Amino acid sequence: MRFSLFVHMERTSAEQDQRGLYDEFIALAKIADEGGMHAIWTGEHHGMNFTIAPNPFLNLVDLARHTRNVRLGTGTIIAPFWHPIRLAGEAAMTDMIVDGRLDLGIARGAYSYEYERMMPGMDAWEAGQRMRELIPAVQGLWKGDYAQEGTYHSFPATTSSPKPRQENGPPIWVAARDPNSHEFAVANGCHVQVTPLWQGDAEIINLMETFKAACAKFPDSARPEIMLLNHTYIATDAEDARRAAEEINRFYCYFGAWFKNERPVSQGLIAELTEDEIAAHPFYSPEAMLRDNVIATPEQAISRIRGYADLGYDEYSFWIDSGMSFERKKASLERFINDVMPAFA
Repeated sequence: MRFSLFVHMERTSAEQDQRGLYDEFIALAKIADEGGMHAIWTGEHHGMNFTIAPNPFLNLVDLARHTRNVRLGTGTIIAPFWHPIRLAGEAAMTDMIVDGRLDLGIARGAYSYEYERMMPGMDAWEAGQRMRELIPAVQGLWKGDYAQEGTYHSFPATTSSPKPRQENGPPIWVAARDPNSHEFAVANGCHVQVTPLWQGDAEIINLMETFKAACAKFPDSARPEIMLLNHTYIATDAEDARRAAEEINRFYCYFGAWFKNERPVSQGLIAELTEDEIAAHPFYSPEAMLRDNVIATPEQAISRIRGYADLGYDEYSFWIDSGMSFERKKASLERFINDVMPAFA
């Protein structure tokens, strides 16, 4: 099993300096690169200080200046916000600048807050259909002289300009949960990213079973790779793990609030949750975080991640976004690199 870092700028308070947060983003990425991680992933979001990431290609081009070995991945591009010719060209240009280190992760998106601002009237189903039209178009544009008469985008024969540095283009990863998404990825020669949200190892097992069923349905297609994205904190002891669980629980409560899109937002910051609201969440709690995520000492983390490798996952991505301080993120990441990764060398 190989390991990667999934990281964004995350701003939870108006007092936080945005340039300082970006410097911390770069510092974590450099630790991952120097520590021998396989890749760094960063995504796309709009108008949300919770995750500041308006164009991941900008971040990845900058990261290429600060790193030497890691793959650089979009985790993920939000498909409905892109025209296929624009995405094919910008991804190819990025791949050229980063000397062939780009991986292109693509998703339908998750937040109605973004949909109603970027694509008013669009729902999640339409976003998924747009993704299914976009990906084959990008693949065709990289090959060249590709024309499309689609539901959402139609254009005469066009070739991506430039073409990617990597032969056949960067690997494409599809964020998938339901069987149809897994099947689409396998049928179209794409790798798969999965993210358990609140059911822990049972969901991780189910997502792998869904992936294997999709592979079995298309026996003539090469087996793609599958990446598990999971919140991770490597603790010094049980007390430290409990503190991290409380911090990550707060992160998930804010994630849920953004997802529901019911609270007021001002200056990119959502209205603060009260302690009572956090304590009253129907299924998020510190106990659930300890059960559902790898928040553990190194020995415990090794045992748990080894189980994921045995299930068949090719990559484990350390999701570091958590609302905790940079110092705590940094210490946890360094413990992961020094005390967990060597067990899988």
